[in-house]
Amino acid sequence: MNELYDVVIIGGGPAGLTAAIYLTRAKYSVLLLEKESFGGNIAITHEVVNYPGVGVCSGKELTDTMYSQAEYFGTEFLIAEVVGLSLEEDVKIVHTNRGDYKCLGVLLATGAHPKQVGFIGEKEFRGRGVAYCATCDGEFFTGKEVFVIGGGYAAAEESVFLTKFARHVTILIRGDDFSCAEAVADQARSHEKITILTNTVVEEIAGDNGIDYIRYKNTKTNETIEHHAEDGETFGVFVFVGYAPATELVKDIARLDEHGYIITDKSQKTSVDGLYAAGDICVKSLRQVVTATSDGALAATELEKYVAEVQRRTGLSTKEPMLNSKALRTNSNKTIDKDDSDKENNLFTAEMRAQLNTVFERMTNHLILKVCVDNRPISQELQEYVEQLVAMSDKLKMNIIHNSEAELLPCVKVYTSDEAYSGLAFHGVPGGHEFTSFVLGLYNVAGPGQSLDDVIKARIKNINKKVRIKVLVSLSCTMCPDLVIAAQHIAAMSKNITAEVYDIHHFEDLKNKYKVMSVPCMIINDEHVFFGKKSILEVLELIESLN
Repeated sequence: MNELYDVVIIGGGPAGLTAAIYLTRAKYSVLLLEKESFGGNIAITHEVVNYPGVGVCSGKELTDTMYSQAEYFGTEFLIAEVVGLSLEEDVKIVHTNRGDYKCLGVLLATGAHPKQVGFIGEKEFRGRGVAYCATCDGEFFTGKEVFVIGGGYAAAEESVFLTKFARHVTILIRGDDFSCAEAVADQARSHEKITILTNTVVEEIAGDNGIDYIRYKNTKTNETIEHHAEDGETFGVFVFVGYAPATELVKDIARLDEHGYIITDKSQKTSVDGLYAAGDICVKSLRQVVTATSDGALAATELEKYVAEVQRRTGLSTKEPMLNSKALRTNSNKTIDKDDSDKENNLFTAEMRAQLNTVFERMTNHLILKVCVDNRPISQELQEYVEQLVAMSDKLKMNIIHNSEAELLPCVKVYTSDEAYSGLAFHGVPGGHEFTSFVLGLYNVAGPGQSLDDVIKARIKNINKKVRIKVLVSLSCTMCPDLVIAAQHIAAMSKNITAEVYDIHHFEDLKNKYKVMSVPCMIINDEHVFFGKKSILEVLELIESLN
């Protein structure tokens, strides 16, 4: 914790990335912390059409460009979960699961997470018919009927997206009409596969092997409608009723409104000196990418003034950020790595390589990656992936095993240098949102690994029965990495626990066996099934309750 940063930014979505661009371009040192993957919620949006100046692009393309700009100006990035803040002194301390970091100012840009409605059956069918992310889970409902709850931007846009998979989509809106822009609503209204019911609330869903019954009510006529799936069929229910702010870190520190959103002044300053906020966690009338970037830019310029005043008053100094010579802007507003622009087969982007190099430099022990493959193209893809990974570090070694009858292929299993199985494996290719979780898994096995509370360490070591964890994921799911990182961190610390991850798109038998219609899904000892992202403490408590 020796290095002092000007600003630590918590949250790697558009607000945090924009602030990082502004601050580092102004020669302030910045560490940007993100616990999952950079880009935020917009990264899973398949089409962005209203961000000025870019025409049409995906959310990932947009935020990837923001990341590259911030990287070019010298922003430092770290995947870590912030667990606490000490903001009383001029030098602030940001406590994370990878150590503590000092700074003069803090920007909170942690965004928001989907809300639940609370109708009967919502909790019970989560992951088995109730979903909250069309990009993550839409494919599970191919050829099925789908109900969408909500009347905002997300409900309208995601309903249109779901028509790529669903046989028919019915949108249930609590109010008189959509509450989003007419252009977005009109796409849903005019779609031949979409029916819209207004003034309608869901009361209950039910079913034996999935959802085959839904009851909803018209709040104007008080008419109750019961709908049953056709014989032998089930349907899906997607919930898009807004987001709850991720302000848990500051609920007892800064002033929040009655809904939990953080209150700021016109300069994005909170009620705490040195703490600023930007993006969807703030009280505001419009939550869009363009307003998040605006918040980030304003907060950054105000933090420049605040940090300069602290430096003048205290005499504290920080290092100046270094331009990243590898990140070059082209005329197409994209970035390339000049060392790799001619390597068409390189599987890792500049962002991914930077993250890998950081982890490899910190690893204290060597690892063996055993790659179990067959003759399918997906096996060849995994082999090439691990070959390029191993080529980047002398701390990694690869063994190829062909047609292993003991494994669901393809898979990569992590072993220590003495050939002991660590308990960590990935079945499929650990790309997409699972890249970071796979890398952190290697780091936790090789050491020193992510830091953990001593009490949690002791609880893990006290588990003396064998525990087998399977985590079923989709590479497009932003909620899956939390659970993967948590389960595999526990497995890395215990010889009694294994945590193997499966890209569900390659393992249809597992999906059918456990009736999985949403990810992430965690199965403990082939019997107990749980859905949704979870922290390491939540996973640990589930393990303890079953042992």
